[in-house]
Amino acid sequence: MLHAGMTGMLGLTLPQLLRASSQYAAPRARIRAKRVIFLFQWGGPSHLETFDMKPEADEKFRGPHKPMRSACPDIEVNERLPQVARIMDKVSVIRSVHHDMTNHNSAGYYALTGKRPPSDDQRLRENIDLFPGYGCVADRLLPHRDPAMPAHVSYPHVISDGTPTPGQFASFLGKQYDPLFVPSDPNEEAFSLPQFSLPDGLSLDRLQHRRGLQQFIDSQSRLIDYSGEARGLDEYYTKALAMLQSPRIREAFNLAAEPASIRERYGRTTYGQGCLLARRLAESDVKFITCYFSQSIGGQSTTEGGWDTHGFNNTRMFPIIEKFHLPITEQTLPTLLYDLEQRGMLDETLVVWMGEFGRTPKINANVSRDHWPQCYSVLLAGGGVKRGFVYGKSDETGSRPAENPVTPDDIAATIFYLMGIDPRTEVVDAQGRPLMISSGNPVMEVIS
Repeated sequence: MLHAGMTGMLGLTLPQLLRASSQYAAPRARIRAKRVIFLFQWGGPSHLETFDMKPEADEKFRGPHKPMRSACPDIEVNERLPQVARIMDKVSVIRSVHHDMTNHNSAGYYALTGKRPPSDDQRLRENIDLFPGYGCVADRLLPHRDPAMPAHVSYPHVISDGTPTPGQFASFLGKQYDPLFVPSDPNEEAFSLPQFSLPDGLSLDRLQHRRGLQQFIDSQSRLIDYSGEARGLDEYYTKALAMLQSPRIREAFNLAAEPASIRERYGRTTYGQGCLLARRLAESDVKFITCYFSQSIGGQSTTEGGWDTHGFNNTRMFPIIEKFHLPITEQTLPTLLYDLEQRGMLDETLVVWMGEFGRTPKINANVSRDHWPQCYSVLLAGGGVKRGFVYGKSDETGSRPAENPVTPDDIAATIFYLMGIDPRTEVVDAQGRPLMISSGNPVMEVIS
């Protein structure tokens, strides 16, 4: 207390003290990832069935699937993922991520922002005091050369667990930093952007009239009115009008321009075509692209829903995961990384594959696994990340970090650092208080 009092007398403010407490031994951030593709696996994929298998554990922990060797000698993956195994020499896997949020909305907010939520509550919902998502922060802090192209795009869902999960929009930064949200299925033959097509009889000249512009944009902004306060609408109108006049944005979203063979390679699913769309948006210099695996945490069907496979509703985790989750991951993740690499984009494009938590090490009575934030894995590729590298280690059952524990705060700091943003950079919240965009430290060991 005496030390803090003296530093205050010497002119150090609270933000300066907080910044000093989060110093990390690293050179100044520089841009390694010109763009980020954030593949959010809503529902919580099992680390024990993907990138941190425990074949030597007791059968009540290890599960029925066997591991297989991959292109990286230090990484084994599920035998149901042979194509994924071939690209593990292109990625870094962090096996020691952990936190203590057991509900989807709180854990999801933590994963989408890198900010610890105020409570562990399924009913946690968007409000102006919560932090914005990564892409919104990047939009606020990074220069954007072409106003006709959005800096941040998210699709095709607003994810929720009862209520929409906070962290998907710009919150106190203002609506001008909300992502361009596209609520359309990219797998539909008629996929297009109706919000960038003028209604019949409405010319661009007429649209530029203030009243016509207000009415048109208001009808579209209802799609993304989740950020608590409608601040920044004037800037939002300006950006929307610039996009309406841009042929580049129409072309970026034109999946029909892709050869049929490429579309089939990604898979004719909503998520598969979403990953292809992510590549097209990255080519068009969109800085942050968020593709959600599903809208819901889980489902009763074997062909829909997220990774929340408890084994309820007369289903079991492994039949579901075999028919839907793992095959889609097997098709999309390798295809996206190969595609980016063949186009010379992977080294400057950070791909993040993660959920909000993992699954319980012990298999439950429904032959499945429950929520487990105490230890799980995150996969990073491209954008300045080491290839064929494992950081952190879980214990013998995948229950807790055994070496080099990492928090979502650290994952956030790593993403920002790779984008060339100092994680200690401050933004101002709704009460005018300066807040650092991350309280974590970048995981320097995974950076090449």
